[in-house]
Amino acid sequence: MCLTAQADPSVSNAAFMKTGGRTSQPIGHYEFCQTYKNECNIKSNDDRPAALTSKVWSLLVQVNSSVNTKIQPATDMDIWGKAEVWSYPTTVGDCEDYVLLKRKMLNESGIPLSDLLITVVRQMNGEGHAVLTVRTDRGDYVLDNLEPRIKPWNETNYDYLKRQATNNTGAWVSINDDRQVLVGSIEK
Repeated sequence: MCLTAQADPSVSNAAFMKTGGRTSQPIGHYEFCQTYKNECNIKSNDDRPAALTSKVWSLLVQVNSSVNTKIQPATDMDIWGKAEVWSYPTTVGDCEDYVLLKRKMLNESGIPLSDLLITVVRQMNGEGHAVLTVRTDRGDYVLDNLEPRIKPWNETNYDYLKRQATNNTGAWVSINDDRQVLVGSIEK
């Protein structure tokens, strides 16, 4: 994929997700936190989203493309023999593994964890899925292993359920996804 094929974020209709109160932590994240305790107890008072500069956009595109290309999809059952394991992938992984690696790489490149939020969504077929939400001053963008392009969250076909809290990497908040799903009908 050509990196310049990504849409310019300055002309996007990106919006900011509206979050609600604290909600349950996914079991996979809970177990991940038992192994990586230091990653799940980071607190932040900085509620300003990251500045979306051309350099940051290029970094997002590069990391998203690199991880989506490098990691081959596989289920946790295939990899671990268990239904749900969140881990850093090296060659294979499922959706949350892609998210964890992208999050780690972007954080190591200088983007704060408070702007790199693991997010749980429901696909149109009803299946659960995880994506990485990147909070920016131009809106919230989604990095997804099922989609090569980085999109504003409100331009995806997912129902957004919950994500990590911006002020605590071990806490989760609900998402108020008030977008209207248009359903066509034909009157006779």
